[in-house]
Amino acid sequence: MADLDELALSLPQATKELSDDRRPCYRVHGKMFILHRSRRPDAVDSDSGERMDDVLMFRVADLDVKDLLLADERGLFFTTPHFNGYPAVLIHLKRVRKKALREAIFDGWLACAPPRLTNKYVVDATE
Repeated sequence: MADLDELALSLPQATKELSDDRRPCYRVHGKMFILHRSRRPDAVDSDSGERMDDVLMFRVADLDVKDLLLADERGLFFTTPHFNGYPAVLIHLKRVRKKALREAIFDGWLACAPPRLTNKYVVDATE
């Protein structure tokens, strides 16, 4: 969770809110780009059959990007019927490395941040 905070809050104008059960939600300009989900009946560990309590939801640019991520051979990304038609994917945090987490967080931020902010950030990062 320390990595999640560090990576998400390093992005321009990213903010963090905590739910009643202390799970973080990250926003940029009021739009949620990452959410640490609570246990839900629709996210079950395929090995144990238990509800997963370490699932991160992040936004993607559109449903085509979602389909590409879901087809990734590493099997890092998944979805549930709750997210049908919604541009977001889920990650089981225990199975993801820091590099993939960093990419997912950045992509979520890009999907939600206003273009003037993302354009400035990308230009500043390349200089």
